[in-house]
Amino acid sequence: MMRARCARIAARGAAFALAFALSSFVATADADDAALLAEIRNLAERLDRLEQRNREVENRLESAQTTHARGKALADAQAQTERSLASDRNSEQEPELATRPKAVESESLDQRKQTDQVEALEGIEVGASLTGVVQQVNPGGAAEGARESRANYRGDVTITLPGGSIGDVEGKIFTHFRFGQGSGVTLRPTFTSTPNTTAFQTAASPGDAYAIVAQAWYQLTVPLRIGSFKPQSHDRVEITGGKMDPFAFFDQNAAADDETMRFMNNAFVHNPLLDSGGDIGVDAYGFTPGVRIAYVNEMDKPDTWGASLGVFGSGPGAHFTGSLGDPFIIAQLETTRRFFAGQAGTYRVYAWRNGRAADFADTTERHSGWGLSADQHVGGAVTLFTRLGGELRGSVRFDRALTIGAEFGADGWSRAADGVGIAAAFLRTSHAYRDATADGTLAGYAASGTERTAELYYRFHINDRFDVTPDVQWIRRPGGDGSAPHVFVGGVRARVAF
Repeated sequence: MMRARCARIAARGAAFALAFALSSFVATADADDAALLAEIRNLAERLDRLEQRNREVENRLESAQTTHARGKALADAQAQTERSLASDRNSEQEPELATRPKAVESESLDQRKQTDQVEALEGIEVGASLTGVVQQVNPGGAAEGARESRANYRGDVTITLPGGSIGDVEGKIFTHFRFGQGSGVTLRPTFTSTPNTTAFQTAASPGDAYAIVAQAWYQLTVPLRIGSFKPQSHDRVEITGGKMDPFAFFDQNAAADDETMRFMNNAFVHNPLLDSGGDIGVDAYGFTPGVRIAYVNEMDKPDTWGASLGVFGSGPGAHFTGSLGDPFIIAQLETTRRFFAGQAGTYRVYAWRNGRAADFADTTERHSGWGLSADQHVGGAVTLFTRLGGELRGSVRFDRALTIGAEFGADGWSRAADGVGIAAAFLRTSHAYRDATADGTLAGYAASGTERTAELYYRFHINDRFDVTPDVQWIRRPGGDGSAPHVFVGGVRARVAF
């Protein structure tokens, strides 16, 4: 670079000297020597062009040096970026070109982890509730003949897990844990087993709370496809086996099936002949091992129908201490139809047989009977229900049962989430029990007529998780004893659930 500049300066000096000499020569030379003057001018123009070329060469050299420096800087930056990308660690000195991909990769990994967690939890359902009840019974209705008040609580936790699949056949695992304390108030002899079906206490010390595995069963759902195209399959077969609550699959009812939210008297929770009467044959907590097979048809949905058959352990077989022979068998037909102004209603009819039922003298014998359970919406906030039951075989305390009632929404006074329930039950004393107690030696009184029970509640919906329900019950002619005083039970139930 310096050599080019020196050469340029020397050339300029020579050009000035030459021009000066030529000027002097021109001043003294003869005017006719025009050719020599023209030659000198040409030489000066060539010198100017040479100088212009020198400047161009100098500019190119400077550009080449700049390009070389930039190329070296780019190579250094690329090497640093490669070193940064090769490391998992982040640093403030690292170039942005490296930190951005790392940030994107880290965010992508976090999202992938979250997606994996969601996929791992997909199909898992968890539900829990805690119910507490305080009740009081009048002196005439209490077992000890004195006013009695009791408190109890019960917790239920359910977990549903995916049970795998075989082609289009899908499995489901269901578990149910229950815990609590308190057996509730005790009544004088009645046909209804308890005014507080939420009460739960194990056979351990009353001062301790224990949890039990109430239910644990596995279910396979087999779609019956049309033309091997699953979305067109509107009927299926369900196969369920394990320890279960038979009332979760039979004798269901939309308005009278959950003692933690609706009616608490056992006569309204299930068919009285099966539950209060004991024909269901389950263990002391209401559960038993068994198998259920059901067919569900939804081809004309929302109108549907189905059929199911259940075989369950009874007597010693219900609590795993005896043979499973002579089980409790129940078959049910059900349908959902829109009979009243497009409102849905579900109707179930069923029959049962129990080879190990107990009669009113606690003797094992074979019982059989039939039942009907129906619930019908008749308006946006009104649901009617009824249950009928009849004993076909067996020496039972009551052989006919009728329960009727309704639940009303409270939207009429801007409390749409609240509920008002009212129901009545009629349990007719059987002829066999009437004859056996005619002299008062078996039960201590002469049974006759029909036991009548009524229940009224108002469910205050505090929020999405919390309900408070005042409840009153009245029992007339308890246990079929026409001379017995009436039974009055009042209480409050509180429930927290998610």
